[in-house]
Amino acid sequence: MENISVEKLMIEAKKASEYSYSPYSHFTVGAALLCADGEIVTAANVENRSYGLTICAERSAVVKAISLGKTDYKALAIYCGKADYPVSPCGACRQVISEFADGSMPVYFSGVDINNRVETTVAELFPFDALSEMKNGRYEE
Repeated sequence: MENISVEKLMIEAKKASEYSYSPYSHFTVGAALLCADGEIVTAANVENRSYGLTICAERSAVVKAISLGKTDYKALAIYCGKADYPVSPCGACRQVISEFADGSMPVYFSGVDINNRVETTVAELFPFDALSEMKNGRYEE
């Protein structure tokens, strides 16, 4: 990863979790998205009393990066500050991440202990992604 260590990315995700707005679940999450230009875009989860309107940290980071004109990503780290085990991205986040990131992009996630983390890829988190097949011409006539 271009001069950015996994530990640095996890620390940035942990820092981002401090900005979590989670008055209902108290489940703080931060994400750090490493962009191709070396910038790290961070975000936190933002809850709503109507839980379906809650925005996860991962989706917040992707949307924030896109709104900054950054569309090429190298890695994503996710930190869950209230879990004693690594917590993976939810299905909605996996869908959004796969929309904008290459299947080979590394994804790291942890609970409170950033050294106890899972290291995987977008493709491993979201196998059989139809968008990847469309991008590769599988569905072209």
